[in-house]
Amino acid sequence: MPLSAIPWPHAPEHRLTSRGTYFVTAATYGHQHRFAGSARLGVLHRGLLQVAAEAGWVMQAWAVFSNHYHFVARSPGASETAKELSRVLGRLHGTTATWINRLDAAPGRKVWHNFWDTRLTYERSYLARLSYVHQNAVKHGLVSVANQYPWCSARWFERTAPAASVRTVYRFRTDRVNVPDDYPVSPDW
Repeated sequence: MPLSAIPWPHAPEHRLTSRGTYFVTAATYGHQHRFAGSARLGVLHRGLLQVAAEAGWVMQAWAVFSNHYHFVARSPGASETAKELSRVLGRLHGTTATWINRLDAAPGRKVWHNFWDTRLTYERSYLARLSYVHQNAVKHGLVSVANQYPWCSARWFERTAPAASVRTVYRFRTDRVNVPDDYPVSPDW
């Protein structure tokens, strides 16, 4: 088959056939800063935590920015698969897109592009991604210490996890973690 006849995938394939712990990244369409500013970030942050909780996903780390977010979460224990993740994120994206478009007087504008998911099956990969998500605001240059950024899980993690667990997670280097995260974020938070 010639290369020109091979269909190009326009979206990442979601392999959500097994329950487990997933690392997820979602980005706004064109990496536009639709959620810049504390009020908008607050709505997206609360929305993410709310839809995840309502669907039974156990959030373990999260970071929300003006044009993307990341999280690590365990799929609901009663479910044999993680297929409902697409529906859960569809609900979040639909609700926040409607809200932000109403706020900006831009009905019908495309707000979200897609999401990428990875099922975490190795402990080192899991711990490295936990560290990556908790420290992501530092990576993006928004704060010098992760727990200073209000729209991520670092402060919660440091307050609720045993000190030994915090030290273990934060020791993991994240420079080799392969994550779609070349999004320049808005400094307005």
